[in-house]
Amino acid sequence: MTSQSQGIQQLLQAEKRAKDKLEEAKKRKGKRLKQAKEEATAEIDHYRLQREKEFRSKQTNVMGSQGNLSAKIEEQTTETIRNLTSSYHRNMEGMMKKLLSTICDIRPEIHPNFRHAV
Repeated sequence: MTSQSQGIQQLLQAEKRAKDKLEEAKKRKGKRLKQAKEEATAEIDHYRLQREKEFRSKQTNVMGSQGNLSAKIEEQTTETIRNLTSSYHRNMEGMMKKLLSTICDIRPEIHPNFRHAV
C-alpha cells in the first residue's frame, strides 16, 4: 500500500509539474503575443509616418508647381498690361489728332455716285 501511495504521490507531483509547465508556457505565449503586437504597432506607426512623409513631399511638389504656375501667369498678365499701357500712351496722341481731323476738317464734295438730273 505504501508503494501505491508513493506511486500516486509521484503521479500527482508529475501532474502538478506538468500543470506548472503548461501555465508557464501559456504565460510565455501571452507575453510573446503582447510583444509581437507591440512590434507590429511600432512597425505600422513607422510605415504610416513614412507614407505620410512621402505624401507631404509629393503634395509639396504638386502644390509648389501650381504656385510656380500661378506666379508665372501673374507675371505674364503684368507684362501684357504693361505692354498695352505703353502702346496706349504711345498711340493716343496720334489717334486723337486723326480723330479730330476727321471730325473737324470737313471738305464738302459731291459723292462720286451722285448723278445730277438734267
